[in-house]
Amino acid sequence: MKVVYEDNHLIIVNKDPGELSQSDYTKDQSLVEKVKNYLRIKYQKKGNVFLGLVNRLDRPTSGLLIFSKTSKALTRMNKLLKEKKIKKTYLAITENKPKNNEGELIDYLLKNQNKNKSFVVDETHTKSKKAILSYKLLKSLKNYFLLEIVLETGRHHQIRCQLSNIGCYIKGDIKYGAKRPNKNKSISLHSKKIEFIHPVSKLNILVEAKPPDESIWLN
Repeated sequence: MKVVYEDNHLIIVNKDPGELSQSDYTKDQSLVEKVKNYLRIKYQKKGNVFLGLVNRLDRPTSGLLIFSKTSKALTRMNKLLKEKKIKKTYLAITENKPKNNEGELIDYLLKNQNKNKSFVVDETHTKSKKAILSYKLLKSLKNYFLLEIVLETGRHHQIRCQLSNIGCYIKGDIKYGAKRPNKNKSISLHSKKIEFIHPVSKLNILVEAKPPDESIWLN
């Protein structure tokens, strides 16, 4: 487990691809459980350890996850999240180059619960949710392209769905159109940077996390 920031109220970790953010049907150990164990041992806590998950990442995705160590911090962080005051920056390796080297994508997404997948639909669809992100091409790799993405909204599979909609399939993301899976079942999407005003100290917090230690990210 990679802790990249910790104080009395928050702990932020760099999630590996394949790790669960929180428990699901697989019963595999989640980061919620790992962080609780870490806190229990570090601070010699007995009994239950309070821990609140602020943001979530899909299992195949890597990067920054924020946890609250107190109920006060959790309430305030959830408020920041709802008010879009947590700036989240991602890196994505895509199979195709976007038509423009930078731009903004505005779509309306509909989540299909049975398929665990989101689709771009017409804005008139009553259950659709507006999704906004901006992107910038950072570099062209040998067979792929590296994009930086800033999220304005946080919808289900938003980056994966919106990039797929413009033909920029994320490497390894066969659910959204990639040609082949990555060997470790990951997708090449990484939550690189998070910035927000601390809910208690009111200081500006800027945290960054390195991408997975894989050759594709080192090119």
